[in-house]
Amino acid sequence: MSEQEDQSAGRQRTVDVYDFRRPTTLPRQHSRVLEVAFETFARQWGTQLTAKVRVKSTATLEQLIMQSYDEYAASLPSVTAMVLCRIEGSESRLVMQFPATAALSWVTRMLGGASETAVPDRKFTQIEQSLISRMVEDGLEDLSYSLGALLTTPVRMDVIQYNSQFAQAAAPAELMIVASFTVKVGESLAVASLAIPADILLSGLGDVNPTVHSRDAEALVRAQVTQVPVDVAIQLSPTPVTPAQILGLAVGDVIPLPHLENRPFDVAINGTRLATAAPARNGSRAAAVIVTIEENQR
Repeated sequence: MSEQEDQSAGRQRTVDVYDFRRPTTLPRQHSRVLEVAFETFARQWGTQLTAKVRVKSTATLEQLIMQSYDEYAASLPSVTAMVLCRIEGSESRLVMQFPATAALSWVTRMLGGASETAVPDRKFTQIEQSLISRMVEDGLEDLSYSLGALLTTPVRMDVIQYNSQFAQAAAPAELMIVASFTVKVGESLAVASLAIPADILLSGLGDVNPTVHSRDAEALVRAQVTQVPVDVAIQLSPTPVTPAQILGLAVGDVIPLPHLENRPFDVAINGTRLATAAPARNGSRAAAVIVTIEENQR
């Protein structure tokens, strides 16, 4: 189909630019570890909000991606509350972002105000900033607990910015792990996000979720299989019987077996014969001495 025909069909083609020198996709194994950590943080954060605003609150992880700081800042509303937090030993900042109106409504509830009160979009006063700072610090404690070994360096709140275009938390091209949340306080919903420099988290993912090269897979599987416990049975040769014989069994009945008295027992695993053994004794316990080993090709 030509381009003109394609356009006439009402279909639009979109092209996403991807720089292979700077991949921005999280490996699946790393993504799952981070999702579990941020889901734990969301539960902790929701519990903390419930205790502070005295109304049922929940936080739900909606998305986890890796993108540049410039892309992250561009995706935010131009006017919003961005809490920049210092990470010890790093020039970049951790960002906790939420709408200023949502934070002001939380403060209103904390101070006993009505939930229906309209809150303007403005900067925080000193009292409001003090209360919000305390909430953020508690949130950072929950974050450190949730990330565990992924974030071992101390994180401290620095400043609050109200314009996403002016907040310089990291270099424009620096990669960030961005987690988006839906925060529900009572009946009101707000979209919040958390951005952490990727090198801070990815450096610890190798220890938390170690990976190995595929060329070692065969040796690792073989080593694992050799440690799996299996049940070994020492048995006589089986004999076929009919259901009528089984139903007619009584105490004292004798079932003749085709196993000769001088023939070794069969050593089997899950019904597969691997060797033969002769009866023996090991101290006060019965034992079996392997006399032959069979190579079963099944």
